[in-house]
This record gives sequence, structure tokens and C-alpha cells, in this order.
Amino acid sequence: MSVKVYERILDLFEAEGINTLFGIPDPNFVHLFHAAEERGWNVVAPHHEESAGFMAEAVSRMTGKAAVCIGTLGPGLANLAGAIMCAKVENSPVIFLGGQRARITEQRVRRGRIQFVQQMALVENSVKYHASIEYAEQTDEIIRQGLRTALSGTPGPVYIEYPQHVIQEELDVPAVLPPERYRLVGQTAGTDRIAEAAELIRSAKQPVLLVGHGVHTSRAGDSVRELAELMACPVVQTSGGTSYIEGLEDRTFPYGFSPSAIEAVVESDLCLAIGTELGEPVHFGRGRHWVANEANRKWLYIEQDASAIGVNRPIDVPLVGDLRAVVPQLVDALRDTPRTATPELARWIEEDAARLADLAETAPSGGSPVHPARLIVEATKDFPSDGIMVRDGGATTIFGWTYSQAKPHDVMWNQNFGHLGTGLPYAVGAGVADGGKRPMMLITGDSSFQFHIAELETAARLNLPLVCVVAVDYAWGLEVGVYKRTFGHGSLETGVHWSTETRFDKIADGFGCYGEYVEKDVDIAPAIKRAYASGKPGVIHVAVDPKANSEEMPSYDEFRTWYAEGQQ
Repeated sequence: MSVKVYERILDLFEAEGINTLFGIPDPNFVHLFHAAEERGWNVVAPHHEESAGFMAEAVSRMTGKAAVCIGTLGPGLANLAGAIMCAKVENSPVIFLGGQRARITEQRVRRGRIQFVQQMALVENSVKYHASIEYAEQTDEIIRQGLRTALSGTPGPVYIEYPQHVIQEELDVPAVLPPERYRLVGQTAGTDRIAEAAELIRSAKQPVLLVGHGVHTSRAGDSVRELAELMACPVVQTSGGTSYIEGLEDRTFPYGFSPSAIEAVVESDLCLAIGTELGEPVHFGRGRHWVANEANRKWLYIEQDASAIGVNRPIDVPLVGDLRAVVPQLVDALRDTPRTATPELARWIEEDAARLADLAETAPSGGSPVHPARLIVEATKDFPSDGIMVRDGGATTIFGWTYSQAKPHDVMWNQNFGHLGTGLPYAVGAGVADGGKRPMMLITGDSSFQFHIAELETAARLNLPLVCVVAVDYAWGLEVGVYKRTFGHGSLETGVHWSTETRFDKIADGFGCYGEYVEKDVDIAPAIKRAYASGKPGVIHVAVDPKANSEEMPSYDEFRTWYAEGQQ
């Protein structure tokens, strides 16, 4: 069949189940955008290319598939650079497409070229693969190699560009291939390794499941739930794996921030790690809470990238493969020999529930402005488990780790890279992937919220069921705390304070959203309820106590152990 290059690109993505793209169209892409919309794709043009990249990353996390983001040549690609790097560190398989001037422009010895820069060099260290479609006939091989690379091993972004003269060339090509015809899909682990792992699980006295970010981005919750039930063990969340698997909410404890999690780790004689890099936030699986009982603990590790095995700690039984295929293998191996839960599991569940209830009861209340711990309690106490929770900010997120009362099945935040400002774009992308069906909440600090505040218009245009709860102290709260700890109270705090005249509720109103100003904790939950009832995206401006926000961050000493340079 005869097709244009841009049509073929869409065909190749559709074969992978991709039907959403983000970006701001320019002359290189108007034909592709138009064709995508005619095909029924979700085509979303935000207000900044970096936002587009974050939105695409959110779609990938919500669907378990690759996602697509487009950047206009020159400045558009420059704007995308932060999102590309973020996708790399967050292990997100995003296909970034970039336009480019015709190659004759690049090869001429000229000065003063308009909207031109050599883009490949700009992004090559931030992607797993980069290529240019120099000839129309390369379209299939390059797009497929991009998808193959993005989804193989440790997932990550790729960058593909095509010069302006290529996009509308004609191709005579056969029908597109399904994914399994050109890349490895559903890689399983060897049956000998599965048998060995199952035997260790059966013989363990206190096993734990260590669940990371990858379990949720691969959408593998159902099979992991079956495995946890057969193992009759606690689920310990990494800081990146903070979504709750349906049916496992009660037995899921955050590593380092829950005494139940710490005790379960310390007493464990077997750890099965799934969807995690075993990185700094879990002390590489060998420091801090893991030191006790290390000699008696066996390690099983499900990992798609064989080169990751043994890097951060020795592994007794590596299970190399796609966790979506390997976890069902383990489930099948254990189905006829389910374990019986130990008495400790029931106690840990009871103690963790009591911990959350106590936090809700003891979070400082009644003050104005609001204590940030109380903000988290009031904002999350009625949030449904089927909702989508998005986090952003420094101090605000640290308070959220400890005080959140919600256990949603989808929690989205930027954990590995720590890139602020991702919250609102993540929320928009998640809402697009979800089709706007489920309620969404973004809890963010004021400084982070301003990075991409223009995307409130995008949320309003898409009519997303989103409420943004903004903790406002008119400062970089985490950094204010650093100043105080470094130089003492009363020291000069340079560059971390800004105008107290900013009103986010009024900004929301200007974007066509619902806005409300709150300065008492008892008003937070009713304001959120009114925002959802308005039928518009909402922004709740909550005035928070700047002293508490910078000085009373809970579990801060635990958080700092992630950065123990050279000590782990």
C-alpha cells in the first residue's frame, strides 16, 4: 500500500496500542497531528513542550505502554530536554519525535540559520537510542528500533527526528507487523530458576515482597496480588512504588516510614524484589534496615535487564524477564502450596492501621495558617482508593509520605529524578489516559505548582475531574529548612522567598477553573468537595504555616539517609 511517511509512523505506533500524542504542532507536524485526530487519537497540545513530555510520561505509567511526545524543531526540542532527562531517570518508555530543517540547511557553510540547532547532540546522553529518518524507506526500521529499545531491558526514552523534506514522501509498504513479530515480548524466566525460587519461598519463615515503581508502570498489580496472597507476606513499598495494589492495601507498608515495614524487613529471611532498581531509597538492599539478619536472608529479584543483576547487592536467585510474565510463572509454581501467614503479619497490619489513625488524630490542628501535616490529613482522608493521586513539591511531599490517609491504586510522582513541576502535567496526562473517569487530586507546594501553571487551561479545556490542593507558604520550604539547619535560625535566607500577594484561587478562576482560598484546616475537606461538585478543575489555595513547613518535616532524618554519600 502507498502511504505518506507521517501516516506510516502513526500505523507503527497504533500496532503497539498507542493512540495518544502530546506536543505543539509546527509545519513539520501539522499533517501528522491532523491525521492522528482524524483517526480518533487523543491529540493534546499543552502550553509548553516540557509539559508535553511529562504528560506523555504519565500516559506511559498509566497504560504500561510506550507513549509519544512531539517537539518542534530548535526551541521546541530545547524545551523538551528536561522532560527527556526525567523520562530517562524515571525509566519511562517515551518516544520523543523531533522535526528538523532539511539536511541541505545543516550541510551548508552558512551563518545565521533560523530556528536551527544540531538536536541529536542535545539529547544523546538522555536517551537509550537516537536516530534520524534520513530516507523515507528507513521509517519502519527506525521507529521499530526506537520502540524495541524503549521497551527492552530497563525501559527508557528514545529520540527520533526527521528532516522537513522527508515527512511527506510516499512509501510503498506492507501491512505493519504486530509487536511480537519484531521484538521480544513477554520474556519468561527459566523453569529451573522458577522452581528454585518457589522452593525458597516455601521454606522461608518470614518472607517479604519489596514492590517498586515498575510494578505499577507495567500495570501488573493483579498478578502481584495473587503472589502476595500465596506468599502470605507483607508488601513493602519503595518510595517509587507508592501506589497500592487493590486487595493488598492493609498489608502494604512504606519502607523506612512505617515501623511495620522496618520490622518486617529486619525480621525477613527472604526478600523478593519486583519492579525496583534496589537503589539509594532502599539503601541498595544491604544498608540501614537490611543490615540485621543479612546473613540469613535470601534474595530473589525479578528484573528485565540481565546486566542489573548483582550490581547493588548479591542475588541468590535472579529471575530475568518481563515481570508481567515472570510473576504469573511464580504464581503457577506456588498455587498448590500456599503459605500460611505468620502471627506477625496480623500484628503489623494492626499496628500500621493504628499508626495512620494516630497521625490523623495528632496532626496539629486549629491553627491559622494551617499546619502542613493537617493539610495532608484533611485533603486525603476521604480520597477514594480508585482515584488518581499526584504529588509534587519538596516539603509538601515529605509531609505526604507520613501523613497521607489515602491508599489509592494509582499514585504518581517524580521520585528518582526529583524534578519539580511535574505534578500538574502528570495529572493532565493521567487524566487523558484514564478518559477523565476517575477523580484526581494533585497535592503540591506553591513553588512547584508555578512551574507549569499554564496547564490549568489544558485541564479546563479537557474538562478533567482534577482538584489541585496547593500548600502555600510563599517560599521554597525545603530549602528554607536547609538554610536553618546550615546557618541557624534567624540567618539570611537568600533566594527562597517570594511575593505574598499571589493568590492561586484567583489564578484558577482566570483559567476557567474553580478556585477557593482556605486558611483554616476545618475548611479544607469542604472546599475540596465543592471543587469536585463544580464540574471544573479546581485549585484550593491553602495557607500553611511557613515555620512548620520548613522545620517540622516528618521522617526527615530517614529521607536524608538516601543521600548518605559513600556510606551505603
